[in-house]
Amino acid sequence: MSQNIYDTPEFFTNYSQLRRSREGLAGAVEWPRLQSLLPDLTGARVVDLGCGMGWYCRWMAEHGAASVRGIDLSQNMLDRAREMDAAGGIVGITYERADLDDADAQRQLFPETESGVVDVVFSSLAVHYLTSLPQLVAHIHRVLKPGGAFVFSAEHPIFTAPSAPGMVEIPLPKRPGEETLRRVWPLNDYQKEGLRVTNWLADGVRKYHRTATSYVNILLDAGFELTGFNEWYPTKDELEANPDWLVDHPNETIKPTFLLIRGTKKTSK
Repeated sequence: MSQNIYDTPEFFTNYSQLRRSREGLAGAVEWPRLQSLLPDLTGARVVDLGCGMGWYCRWMAEHGAASVRGIDLSQNMLDRAREMDAAGGIVGITYERADLDDADAQRQLFPETESGVVDVVFSSLAVHYLTSLPQLVAHIHRVLKPGGAFVFSAEHPIFTAPSAPGMVEIPLPKRPGEETLRRVWPLNDYQKEGLRVTNWLADGVRKYHRTATSYVNILLDAGFELTGFNEWYPTKDELEANPDWLVDHPNETIKPTFLLIRGTKKTSK
């Protein structure tokens, strides 16, 4: 069973104070590029895996989706999503609590009788918590219509690989006889996939590290075509338009932070 860290009081309190929790999509720096991977949602049947507080569900409902189904393990997240929907007068979204990493839950969420019925499956920053991602992606491929899209983001493998992620300052030669400190992101055990336990907003947060190659191959093995791939870090234009990013996200100029991917289910010839 997945770790339900979002339902622990300390973690949920700290998570609720993040900018992306307070401001929604406006506080999610990767959203413009992730949004660009989404197809036209007019009349679409959409599933959001790891829907959290429902920010993406509401955006999809407001941008033409015929139905939106949000799924999350955290009761705190689902309660907050329903509260925000009610406050904003948003209708057409259904929420379910389920463990995306559980084989029985996966079969119940995507039964064999429902194949080729969904237009878009979306997931924001949830798949790096899952050990059974290949099995889940196989179910996703089956329920999508031909030409349907699976669009997701994950913490970049450069971020999930280190056992103790964080910037350090090390001396690097500047010119003969002189040294200067430079901020770097130490990378170790990138090729060793598996469980990582880190401290982020609370102690003992469990994530599953995969290489970028593995994410791509999981899609290809399930039968998807890779139709979108982006290693997110802020561009020069984005930094000029959002100078506060350098304050809120000082490390993003040194390393990629998110992996953004779209897989498309092949259409029959």
